[in-house]
Amino acid sequence: MRVAVLVVGRAKAGGLADAIAEYETRAARYWPLDVHEVKEESSRSRTAEHVKAAEGERLLARVSPGARVIACDPGGEELDSAQFAALLGSARDTATDTTFVIGGAHGLGDFVLSRASRRLSLAPWTLPHELARLVLAEQLYRAGTIARGEPYHK
Repeated sequence: MRVAVLVVGRAKAGGLADAIAEYETRAARYWPLDVHEVKEESSRSRTAEHVKAAEGERLLARVSPGARVIACDPGGEELDSAQFAALLGSARDTATDTTFVIGGAHGLGDFVLSRASRRLSLAPWTLPHELARLVLAEQLYRAGTIARGEPYHK
């Protein structure tokens, strides 16, 4: 089982980029983790739907064959940390590659959402994609500590 995180754009703010890198490194101790950043589509003279479609094509091109796709979407289901750890534990137990997809400034397009087997809300608020990536990375790390019974999760 491999975990992949596909995200539109790079973290630009130094402190935020450092925090993302730290938690992705920590998470990789527990789950085989691949992170792929795809180019943001220019919004100039383009509709939000066009931007989401172009970014969605780039994202889905990075999904491994047979992987379960989970779209990080504000309208998705809310899981607590223990439930999220159970989701990853189940994927590990069944050797199911799992890919989390985070959209850009306009979110994820319908094509990506229809490809996803599940939608996951990372917070009750709409988050900038860089912050969503940080939240996901921290929860991947926390899920690993829960799965191993380590004291990080209190």
